Amino acid sequence: MMFASTSKPVFTLCAFFLLLSAQVVQAANSFAGSSLYYAAGLYEDDRTTLLKGLQSAGLKVLRVWIGGQSSSQKGTKINPFNDLEPNTPCNGDDSCYDDTVLERLDDFMVAANSYGVKLLITMHSYNALGSNDAYGKWYGIGDFYSDDEAQTYFDARLDHILNHVHTSLNKPWKELSDYIFGFEAENEAMIGDGQSFVEAHQQWQCDRAGTIKGQLGDNSGILVLTGGESWLSESVQPGFLSCDALDVISIHAYGTGDLTTSALKPYVSQAQSAGKKLILEEWGACYFDTSNNDCPTGDALNSDTRNGNIINWAEQIDAAGLPWLYWQVLPNADPHSGYDYEIGLVDDPSWSALQQAAKAAAQATAAFDFSAYLL
Repeated sequence: MMFASTSKPVFTLCAFFLLLSAQVVQAANSFAGSSLYYAAGLYEDDRTTLLKGLQSAGLKVLRVWIGGQSSSQKGTKINPFNDLEPNTPCNGDDSCYDDTVLERLDDFMVAANSYGVKLLITMHSYNALGSNDAYGKWYGIGDFYSDDEAQTYFDARLDHILNHVHTSLNKPWKELSDYIFGFEAENEAMIGDGQSFVEAHQQWQCDRAGTIKGQLGDNSGILVLTGGESWLSESVQPGFLSCDALDVISIHAYGTGDLTTSALKPYVSQAQSAGKKLILEEWGACYFDTSNNDCPTGDALNSDTRNGNIINWAEQIDAAGLPWLYWQVLPNADPHSGYDYEIGLVDDPSWSALQQAAKAAAQATAAFDFSAYLL
Protein backbone atom coordinates (compact mmCIF):
# COMPACT_ATOMS: atom_id res chain seq x y z
CA MET A 1 0.00 0.00 0.00
CA MET A 2 2.77 2.42 0.81
CA PHE A 3 4.43 1.63 -2.56
CA ALA A 4 1.16 2.25 -4.36
CA SER A 5 0.50 5.48 -2.48
CA THR A 6 3.99 6.86 -3.08
CA SER A 7 4.13 5.80 -6.73
CA LYS A 8 0.88 7.51 -7.69
CA PRO A 9 2.13 11.10 -7.30
CA VAL A 10 5.37 10.16 -9.09
CA PHE A 11 3.35 8.86 -12.06
CA THR A 12 1.20 12.00 -12.06
CA LEU A 13 4.28 14.19 -12.03
CA CYS A 14 5.80 12.26 -14.96
CA ALA A 15 2.57 12.56 -16.90
CA PHE A 16 2.55 16.29 -16.24
CA PHE A 17 6.06 16.71 -17.64
CA LEU A 18 5.23 14.55 -20.66
CA LEU A 19 2.19 16.72 -21.35
CA LEU A 20 4.25 19.88 -20.91
CA SER A 21 6.88 18.50 -23.29
CA ALA A 22 4.23 17.70 -25.90
CA GLN A 23 2.89 21.26 -25.65
CA VAL A 24 6.38 22.68 -26.14
CA VAL A 25 6.91 20.49 -29.22
CA GLN A 26 3.61 21.69 -30.70
CA ALA A 27 4.54 25.34 -30.30
CA ALA A 28 6.07 26.72 -33.48
CA ASN A 29 8.05 29.80 -34.30
CA SER A 30 6.59 32.43 -36.58
CA PHE A 31 8.20 33.75 -39.75
CA ALA A 32 8.27 36.77 -42.03
CA GLY A 33 8.32 37.26 -45.77
CA SER A 34 7.71 39.90 -48.40
CA SER A 35 6.09 40.54 -51.77
CA LEU A 36 7.32 41.61 -55.18
CA TYR A 37 4.38 41.41 -57.52
CA TYR A 38 6.47 41.89 -60.67
CA ALA A 39 9.19 39.37 -59.73
CA ALA A 40 8.79 37.50 -63.03
CA GLY A 41 10.27 40.55 -64.77
CA LEU A 42 13.53 40.77 -62.82
CA TYR A 43 16.82 40.49 -64.61
CA GLU A 44 19.22 37.98 -63.08
CA ASP A 45 21.39 40.52 -61.24
CA ASP A 46 18.36 42.10 -59.53
CA ARG A 47 16.95 38.66 -58.75
CA THR A 48 20.19 37.69 -57.02
CA THR A 49 20.29 40.98 -55.10
CA LEU A 50 16.72 40.46 -53.93
CA LEU A 51 17.17 36.85 -52.86
CA LYS A 52 20.43 37.57 -51.02
CA GLY A 53 18.67 40.38 -49.20
CA LEU A 54 15.72 38.19 -48.24
CA GLN A 55 18.08 35.51 -46.98
CA SER A 56 20.08 38.02 -44.91
CA ALA A 57 16.91 39.01 -43.07
CA GLY A 58 15.55 35.48 -42.72
CA LEU A 59 12.54 36.33 -44.91
CA LYS A 60 11.16 32.91 -45.86
CA VAL A 61 8.34 33.55 -48.37
CA LEU A 62 8.07 35.84 -51.39
CA ARG A 63 4.62 36.59 -52.78
CA VAL A 64 4.58 36.99 -56.56
CA TRP A 65 1.78 37.64 -59.04
CA ILE A 66 0.93 36.13 -62.40
CA GLY A 67 0.26 39.16 -64.58
CA GLY A 68 1.98 41.12 -67.30
CA GLN A 69 4.52 43.97 -67.06
CA SER A 70 5.87 46.15 -69.84
CA SER A 71 7.70 48.99 -68.06
CA SER A 72 9.89 49.64 -65.03
CA GLN A 73 8.22 49.41 -61.62
CA LYS A 74 9.31 51.22 -58.46
CA GLY A 75 12.70 51.93 -59.99
CA THR A 76 13.23 48.28 -60.96
CA LYS A 77 14.23 47.52 -64.55
CA ILE A 78 11.75 45.08 -66.05
CA ASN A 79 12.29 42.45 -68.70
CA PRO A 80 8.80 42.77 -70.28
CA PHE A 81 6.35 39.88 -70.35
CA ASN A 82 2.70 39.39 -71.28
CA ASP A 83 -0.10 38.31 -69.05
CA LEU A 84 -0.90 34.61 -69.16
CA GLU A 85 -4.05 35.45 -71.13
CA PRO A 86 -2.99 38.48 -73.16
CA ASN A 87 -6.14 39.05 -75.21
CA THR A 88 -9.10 36.89 -74.20
CA PRO A 89 -9.97 34.31 -71.54
CA CYS A 90 -8.52 31.10 -72.95
CA ASN A 91 -10.87 28.55 -71.36
CA GLY A 92 -8.34 25.73 -71.50
CA ASP A 93 -7.10 26.33 -75.06
CA ASP A 94 -3.36 25.75 -74.66
CA SER A 95 -2.56 27.65 -77.86
CA CYS A 96 -4.19 30.77 -76.39
CA TYR A 97 -2.05 31.06 -73.25
CA ASP A 98 1.27 32.91 -73.19
CA ASP A 99 3.33 30.90 -70.72
CA THR A 100 6.23 33.37 -70.59
CA VAL A 101 5.33 34.49 -67.08
CA LEU A 102 5.16 30.88 -65.87
CA GLU A 103 8.51 30.03 -67.44
CA ARG A 104 10.11 33.11 -65.87
CA LEU A 105 8.82 31.97 -62.49
CA ASP A 106 10.17 28.47 -63.16
CA ASP A 107 13.67 29.96 -63.07
CA PHE A 108 12.84 32.26 -60.18
CA MET A 109 11.54 29.53 -57.86
CA VAL A 110 14.64 27.38 -58.38
CA ALA A 111 16.88 30.34 -57.55
CA ALA A 112 14.70 31.26 -54.56
CA ASN A 113 14.90 27.73 -53.18
CA SER A 114 18.69 27.98 -53.08
CA TYR A 115 18.32 30.98 -50.74
CA GLY A 116 15.79 29.28 -48.47
CA VAL A 117 12.80 31.11 -49.95
CA LYS A 118 9.52 29.66 -51.22
CA LEU A 119 7.04 31.42 -53.51
CA LEU A 120 3.45 32.29 -52.70
CA ILE A 121 1.81 32.48 -56.11
CA THR A 122 -1.05 34.90 -56.70
CA MET A 123 -2.78 33.62 -59.84
CA HIS A 124 -4.59 36.84 -60.82
CA SER A 125 -5.17 40.29 -59.35
CA TYR A 126 -8.11 42.61 -58.95
CA ASN A 127 -5.67 45.31 -60.09
CA ALA A 128 -5.49 43.65 -63.53
CA LEU A 129 -9.25 43.13 -63.66
CA GLY A 130 -9.87 46.78 -62.84
CA SER A 131 -7.36 47.80 -65.50
CA ASN A 132 -9.32 45.95 -68.20
CA ASP A 133 -7.29 42.82 -68.68
CA ALA A 134 -8.92 40.01 -70.68
CA TYR A 135 -11.46 39.33 -67.90
CA GLY A 136 -12.09 43.00 -67.22
CA LYS A 137 -12.88 43.64 -70.90
CA TRP A 138 -15.19 40.65 -71.18
CA TYR A 139 -17.03 40.79 -67.85
CA GLY A 140 -16.22 43.95 -65.90
CA ILE A 141 -15.50 44.09 -62.20
CA GLY A 142 -18.93 42.89 -61.10
CA ASP A 143 -20.00 40.17 -63.52
CA PHE A 144 -16.57 38.55 -63.27
CA TYR A 145 -17.56 37.35 -59.79
CA SER A 146 -21.17 36.41 -60.56
CA ASP A 147 -21.29 35.19 -64.15
CA ASP A 148 -21.13 31.38 -64.46
CA GLU A 149 -19.18 31.52 -67.72
CA ALA A 150 -16.61 33.88 -66.22
CA GLN A 151 -16.06 31.50 -63.33
CA THR A 152 -15.69 28.51 -65.66
CA TYR A 153 -13.14 30.35 -67.79
CA PHE A 154 -11.24 31.60 -64.76
CA ASP A 155 -11.13 28.11 -63.25
CA ALA A 156 -9.52 26.99 -66.50
CA ARG A 157 -6.80 29.62 -65.91
CA LEU A 158 -6.19 28.23 -62.43
CA ASP A 159 -6.01 24.68 -63.76
CA HIS A 160 -3.57 25.74 -66.46
CA ILE A 161 -1.24 27.33 -63.91
CA LEU A 162 -1.38 24.40 -61.52
CA ASN A 163 -0.64 21.93 -64.31
CA HIS A 164 2.14 23.95 -65.91
CA VAL A 165 5.11 21.59 -66.21
CA HIS A 166 8.25 23.21 -64.85
CA THR A 167 10.76 23.69 -67.64
CA SER A 168 13.72 22.20 -65.75
CA LEU A 169 12.19 20.16 -62.93
CA ASN A 170 9.77 18.37 -65.31
CA LYS A 171 6.94 18.31 -62.80
CA PRO A 172 3.70 20.32 -62.70
CA TRP A 173 3.61 23.19 -60.26
CA LYS A 174 0.96 21.44 -58.20
CA GLU A 175 3.64 18.90 -57.19
CA LEU A 176 6.41 21.38 -56.33
CA SER A 177 5.96 21.74 -52.58
CA ASP A 178 9.72 22.23 -52.14
CA TYR A 179 9.47 25.46 -54.13
CA ILE A 180 5.90 26.71 -53.64
CA PHE A 181 4.46 27.80 -50.28
CA GLY A 182 0.92 28.35 -51.50
CA PHE A 183 -1.51 29.41 -54.21
CA GLU A 184 -4.27 32.00 -54.10
CA ALA A 185 -6.77 32.63 -56.88
CA GLU A 186 -6.68 36.42 -56.80
CA ASN A 187 -5.14 39.35 -54.98
CA GLU A 188 -7.84 41.30 -53.10
CA ALA A 189 -10.79 39.78 -54.93
CA MET A 190 -13.84 42.05 -55.23
CA ILE A 191 -12.37 45.03 -53.36
CA GLY A 192 -13.50 47.54 -56.00
CA ASP A 193 -17.07 46.38 -55.55
CA GLY A 194 -17.25 47.28 -51.86
CA GLN A 195 -17.49 45.38 -48.57
CA SER A 196 -21.17 44.47 -48.99
CA PHE A 197 -20.35 42.83 -52.33
CA VAL A 198 -17.50 40.87 -50.72
CA GLU A 199 -19.85 39.71 -47.98
CA ALA A 200 -22.52 38.70 -50.49
CA HIS A 201 -20.12 36.78 -52.76
CA GLN A 202 -18.00 34.85 -50.26
CA GLN A 203 -18.78 31.65 -52.13
CA TRP A 204 -16.70 32.88 -55.09
CA GLN A 205 -13.61 32.63 -52.94
CA CYS A 206 -14.51 29.16 -51.67
CA ASP A 207 -15.34 27.88 -55.16
CA ARG A 208 -12.00 29.05 -56.53
CA ALA A 209 -10.22 27.45 -53.58
CA GLY A 210 -12.10 24.26 -54.40
CA THR A 211 -10.76 24.38 -57.93
CA ILE A 212 -7.21 24.79 -56.64
CA LYS A 213 -7.56 22.12 -53.97
CA GLY A 214 -9.12 19.79 -56.52
CA GLN A 215 -5.85 19.86 -58.43
CA LEU A 216 -3.54 19.84 -55.41
CA GLY A 217 -5.28 17.16 -53.41
CA ASP A 218 -5.37 17.11 -49.62
CA ASN A 219 -1.72 16.20 -48.97
CA SER A 220 0.22 18.30 -51.47
CA GLY A 221 2.28 20.23 -48.90
CA ILE A 222 1.10 23.43 -50.61
CA LEU A 223 -1.37 25.81 -48.97
CA VAL A 224 -4.48 27.43 -50.44
CA LEU A 225 -4.97 31.07 -49.37
CA THR A 226 -7.60 33.76 -49.93
CA GLY A 227 -5.41 36.62 -51.22
CA GLY A 228 -6.76 39.19 -48.75
CA GLU A 229 -9.14 42.14 -48.92
CA SER A 230 -8.84 45.85 -48.10
CA TRP A 231 -8.52 45.74 -44.32
CA LEU A 232 -8.74 43.42 -41.32
CA SER A 233 -12.48 42.90 -40.85
CA GLU A 234 -13.12 42.66 -44.59
CA SER A 235 -10.34 40.08 -44.99
CA VAL A 236 -11.79 37.57 -42.53
CA GLN A 237 -15.27 36.50 -43.62
CA PRO A 238 -17.33 33.71 -42.00
CA GLY A 239 -17.69 31.98 -45.35
CA PHE A 240 -13.91 31.85 -45.66
CA LEU A 241 -13.55 30.34 -42.20
CA SER A 242 -16.12 27.63 -42.98
CA CYS A 243 -14.72 26.74 -46.42
CA ASP A 244 -13.12 23.30 -46.40
CA ALA A 245 -10.88 24.05 -49.39
CA LEU A 246 -9.23 27.10 -47.80
CA ASP A 247 -6.24 26.51 -45.56
CA VAL A 248 -5.19 30.09 -44.80
CA ILE A 249 -7.10 33.36 -44.49
CA SER A 250 -4.94 36.24 -45.71
CA ILE A 251 -5.23 39.59 -43.92
CA HIS A 252 -4.33 42.85 -45.65
CA ALA A 253 -4.11 45.82 -43.31
CA TYR A 254 -2.49 49.26 -43.48
CA GLY A 255 -4.59 51.18 -40.95
CA THR A 256 -2.66 51.46 -37.70
CA GLY A 257 -5.66 50.31 -35.68
CA ASP A 258 -5.65 47.01 -37.58
CA LEU A 259 -1.97 46.42 -36.77
CA THR A 260 -2.38 46.18 -33.00
CA THR A 261 -2.25 42.96 -31.03
CA SER A 262 -5.64 43.67 -29.47
CA ALA A 263 -7.28 44.10 -32.88
CA LEU A 264 -5.71 40.96 -34.36
CA LYS A 265 -6.15 38.51 -31.50
CA PRO A 266 -9.94 38.03 -31.84
CA TYR A 267 -9.43 36.97 -35.45
CA VAL A 268 -6.70 34.57 -34.38
CA SER A 269 -9.20 32.95 -32.00
CA GLN A 270 -11.83 32.74 -34.75
CA ALA A 271 -9.40 31.02 -37.09
CA GLN A 272 -8.22 28.59 -34.45
CA SER A 273 -11.82 27.66 -33.65
CA ALA A 274 -12.47 27.08 -37.34
CA GLY A 275 -9.32 25.00 -37.84
CA LYS A 276 -7.81 27.58 -40.21
CA LYS A 277 -4.52 29.46 -40.29
CA LEU A 278 -4.09 33.23 -40.55
CA ILE A 279 -1.31 35.27 -42.09
CA LEU A 280 -0.92 39.04 -42.25
CA GLU A 281 -0.14 38.90 -45.95
CA GLU A 282 0.15 42.63 -46.62
CA TRP A 283 1.17 45.49 -44.38
CA GLY A 284 3.68 48.29 -44.58
CA ALA A 285 4.92 51.51 -43.02
CA CYS A 286 4.29 54.60 -45.15
CA TYR A 287 7.37 56.59 -46.21
CA PHE A 288 5.38 59.83 -46.12
CA ASP A 289 3.98 61.76 -43.17
CA THR A 290 0.38 61.00 -44.17
CA SER A 291 -2.03 58.54 -42.56
CA ASN A 292 -0.49 55.10 -42.89
CA ASN A 293 -3.39 53.72 -44.91
CA ASP A 294 -3.49 56.75 -47.24
CA CYS A 295 0.04 57.07 -48.58
CA PRO A 296 0.03 58.55 -52.11
CA THR A 297 2.45 61.40 -51.52
CA GLY A 298 3.64 63.89 -48.90
CA ASP A 299 6.72 64.95 -47.00
CA ALA A 300 9.21 62.26 -46.04
CA LEU A 301 8.71 60.90 -42.54
CA ASN A 302 11.74 61.08 -40.30
CA SER A 303 13.71 57.83 -40.79
CA ASP A 304 13.89 57.08 -37.08
CA THR A 305 10.12 57.50 -36.82
CA ARG A 306 9.47 55.21 -39.78
CA ASN A 307 11.90 52.61 -38.47
CA GLY A 308 10.18 52.76 -35.10
CA ASN A 309 6.84 52.17 -36.82
CA ILE A 310 8.19 49.12 -38.64
CA ILE A 311 9.61 47.55 -35.50
CA ASN A 312 6.62 48.44 -33.32
CA TRP A 313 3.95 47.17 -35.72
CA ALA A 314 5.91 44.00 -36.44
CA GLU A 315 6.14 43.36 -32.68
CA GLN A 316 2.37 43.86 -32.37
CA ILE A 317 1.74 41.35 -35.17
CA ASP A 318 4.22 38.90 -33.64
CA ALA A 319 2.51 39.20 -30.26
CA ALA A 320 -0.80 38.23 -31.85
CA GLY A 321 0.88 35.05 -33.13
CA LEU A 322 0.70 35.93 -36.83
CA PRO A 323 3.37 35.47 -39.47
CA TRP A 324 3.60 38.42 -41.86
CA LEU A 325 4.69 39.52 -45.33
CA TYR A 326 5.93 43.07 -45.78
CA TRP A 327 4.89 45.18 -48.79
CA GLN A 328 7.49 45.28 -50.52
CA VAL A 329 11.29 44.72 -50.57
CA LEU A 330 12.89 46.16 -53.71
CA PRO A 331 16.18 44.97 -55.27
CA ASN A 332 17.09 48.61 -55.95
CA ALA A 333 16.93 52.03 -54.35
CA ASP A 334 13.36 53.06 -53.58
CA PRO A 335 12.37 56.02 -55.79
CA HIS A 336 9.67 56.95 -53.24
CA SER A 337 6.93 57.17 -55.83
CA GLY A 338 3.23 57.08 -54.98
CA TYR A 339 1.84 54.81 -52.28
CA ASP A 340 5.30 54.17 -50.95
CA TYR A 341 5.51 51.39 -48.37
CA GLU A 342 8.48 49.80 -50.12
CA ILE A 343 11.93 49.33 -48.64
CA GLY A 344 14.89 49.20 -51.00
CA LEU A 345 17.96 47.03 -50.62
CA VAL A 346 20.14 49.91 -51.82
CA ASP A 347 20.85 52.87 -49.50
CA ASP A 348 17.59 52.59 -47.57
CA PRO A 349 17.78 53.56 -43.87
CA SER A 350 14.73 51.39 -43.16
CA TRP A 351 16.21 48.13 -44.46
CA SER A 352 18.05 47.47 -41.20
CA ALA A 353 14.81 47.99 -39.28
CA LEU A 354 12.98 45.46 -41.45
CA GLN A 355 15.86 43.00 -41.06
CA GLN A 356 15.61 43.39 -37.29
CA ALA A 357 11.85 42.89 -37.36
CA ALA A 358 12.06 39.81 -39.60
CA LYS A 359 14.68 38.16 -37.42
CA ALA A 360 12.53 38.85 -34.35
CA ALA A 361 9.53 37.25 -36.08
CA ALA A 362 11.53 34.06 -36.56
CA GLN A 363 11.99 33.89 -32.77
CA ALA A 364 8.37 34.69 -31.90
CA THR A 365 5.86 32.02 -30.94
CA ALA A 366 3.21 31.52 -33.60
CA ALA A 367 -0.48 30.84 -33.09
CA PHE A 368 -0.37 28.60 -36.17
CA ASP A 369 2.24 26.05 -37.21
CA PHE A 370 3.54 26.75 -40.74
CA SER A 371 6.82 24.89 -40.23
CA ALA A 372 5.96 22.05 -42.63
CA TYR A 373 5.52 24.58 -45.46
CA LEU A 374 8.84 26.46 -45.06
CA LEU A 375 12.41 25.71 -46.05
